[in-house]
Amino acid sequence: MELQECGPADAAALTAFLTEADLTSSGLDAPGVRLWIERDARGAIIGSTGYEISADGRHVLIRSVAVRSSERSRGRGGALARFALDRAANEGAATAWLFSRRSGPFWQALGFSPADRDELADALAGTHQVRLFRRTGQLDREVAWSRELRDSLVGVAEISE
Repeated sequence: MELQECGPADAAALTAFLTEADLTSSGLDAPGVRLWIERDARGAIIGSTGYEISADGRHVLIRSVAVRSSERSRGRGGALARFALDRAANEGAATAWLFSRRSGPFWQALGFSPADRDELADALAGTHQVRLFRRTGQLDREVAWSRELRDSLVGVAEISE
């Protein structure tokens, strides 16, 4: 898997990809958002991953982990998620959080446990996605998950293979 950091030229394609995957595409260019994409031989996005980091750098909100439907069930989603978790840990984050109403078993397999969404919102209050969810009332409908990052899941070099 070869990931490239997402830049301004990738914004429209990533927004369309995440919209098709039914994920939040708002605020992809917000400060504190780190995103990576994987492309196929034709240049189309087939996977994405990333996170939004808190102002103090201790917490990250995992977001934008998606795989094109034709590429699923091959371990790509787990590899993308582990890449973001490893990068966040390397950046100094201690706790990873996320919102997911549909993919609990996937995230549990990666060490996440159910979490209090208000605790998530407090830890990541300055992030674009939390502010958006509070403003729109979506926060009350979300399911929160978290995991500590002190134990690395897998090395970045291993993911790159």
